[in-house]
Amino acid sequence: MSSPPRIAVLASGRGSNLAALLAARERGELSGDFVLVGSDKASAGALRIAEAANIPTLALDPRSYPDRRAFDLDLFARLADSGAELLVLAGYMRILDAQALTPWIGRMINIHPSLLPKYRGLHTHRRALEAGDSEHGASVHFVTAELDGGPLVLQSRVPILPGDTEEGLAARVQATEHIIYPKVIGMMADGRLAWDEGRVRLDGKILDTPMESE
Repeated sequence: MSSPPRIAVLASGRGSNLAALLAARERGELSGDFVLVGSDKASAGALRIAEAANIPTLALDPRSYPDRRAFDLDLFARLADSGAELLVLAGYMRILDAQALTPWIGRMINIHPSLLPKYRGLHTHRRALEAGDSEHGASVHFVTAELDGGPLVLQSRVPILPGDTEEGLAARVQATEHIIYPKVIGMMADGRLAWDEGRVRLDGKILDTPMESE
């Protein structure tokens, strides 16, 4: 990647993780040129955040395509046309087609609201509470064709408190996401963190286990 790298972001919702990334860049904690923010929802708050920051935006409607693969192939072609070198998923709520994402493997990162490999997919906070877990958290990982299954980079842990609700737990997990995601993207932008044939390499050494947030 170039230095600083060209970064594209995909988001489906309010864009709180995008806002955290942009705030980290303003503080000088993350280098990178945000070249595009894309979404599968024209109403996504993330697009409004991007517009306010003068970042180009893209909204595509999946219903306008014959199937998921056609949508994803067009989306990823447009991401490539933007010049993006690093793709950040920030609350992007669609399962990605394996063929479309293959050229991006090693350059695509995601944050998931659970302590992976626990609770892949949706409703992670509810599932943690229903299981009676003592802790929950968030995980940053490289994206592969396996749903929420790529190599783990960094995790944050949040205790589950007596009487916790799904909403309260979600808010505390999201607060840690806003800390750990900019940290990981910053490491990638600085060339410290990289994909190495299905493993994670940090500062020249392979990570056998994910880092833990302090």
